[in-house]
Amino acid sequence: MTDDATPSRPAAPAAGAPPLSATPRTVLRRGREKARTSRADLLDVLAAGVVCHLGVVVDGAPMVVPTIYGFDAETLYLHGSVASRSLAGPPETVCVTVTAVDGLVLARSVFEHSVNYRSAMLYGRPRDVTDGDEKRAGLRLLTEHVAPGQWEHARQPDRRELAATRLWALSLDEASVKVRTGPPDDADSADAVAGRWAGELPVVTRFGAPVPDPALPPGTPVPAHIAARAGTRPGG
Repeated sequence: MTDDATPSRPAAPAAGAPPLSATPRTVLRRGREKARTSRADLLDVLAAGVVCHLGVVVDGAPMVVPTIYGFDAETLYLHGSVASRSLAGPPETVCVTVTAVDGLVLARSVFEHSVNYRSAMLYGRPRDVTDGDEKRAGLRLLTEHVAPGQWEHARQPDRRELAATRLWALSLDEASVKVRTGPPDDADSADAVAGRWAGELPVVTRFGAPVPDPALPPGTPVPAHIAARAGTRPGG
C-alpha cells in the first residue's frame, strides 16, 4: 500500500515484463523496505484475496465498498447492480485495495506491535464493460476466482441478468504492493531485557465443510470443485 496511503489464478507475466508503476500515488514514502515491485507480486496478492475495497466519491463524500473481484494479468474486474451508487459513472479515479492478513506481530511494547500482511493498492479510471463477450469473460473470471469450477457448474447469466449487472474493468497499470513478514522489530531495544514474551501469532484462513441448501433433495452430492475448494472429500 502507498504511505498515507480461468480461473483460480492467471499466469504470471512473462520474464522481462515491466515492474509496477511508480507514480506519485504509488511510490512508498514510509516502510520502503516493504515494497514489492513486480507485476507477479501484485498478482500473488490478488490471488490470495477474496474481498477488495472499492473507494469512490459519491455526491461529494467518500464511500468504501467491500466486494468480490476477478482478474487476469492486465485487468481487475468489479461488478454490481446497474442501480448501485458506488458503480455509477464511472468516475475519473477510484482506489481499490486488497489485503491478506498473515499474522499478528506481538512485540514487547505496544508501540512496536504490528501485523504481517500482503497488500495491494490500485488507482485508475475504470472502464464500463458493455461488450457482451467481454462482460461474460469478466464475470467468469470473478466467479472462478472465488470458486474455481463454479462457472461451468451453475447456470450462467441470461440476457436480462447481464443487462442488470454493471461490470467495471480497472487496469493494473497503476498499483503498489506492500508486504510485511517476520518477528517484532524490538529485539534489540531496552524492552527486551524485561523478559516479556514476543513473537508472531499466525492467522490461518480456511474453508469449512460445505453446508447444503436445505431445499436440495436429500443425498445430493457435493460437486467435486466445491469439495476441492473446501478440502473435503467429493460427494460428502
